[in-house]
Amino acid sequence: MTSHLLLLVLFAVLVSAVFATLSRDEPRAQLRAGAIMVAGFVAGAVLLGWLMYPLPL
Repeated sequence: MTSHLLLLVLFAVLVSAVFATLSRDEPRAQLRAGAIMVAGFVAGAVLLGWLMYPLPL
């Protein structure tokens, strides 16, 4: 069975790579922007998951 967290990180890496490539010209700036976006996507998803945890289904 595949981990949801692993899929989340994989998706965040792929989306961030595309966004960083489109938004920056220099490879170093692309890497930095991509890393910041990955961290933001993963942290935002985990935070949102914890905020929604007490809500009933």
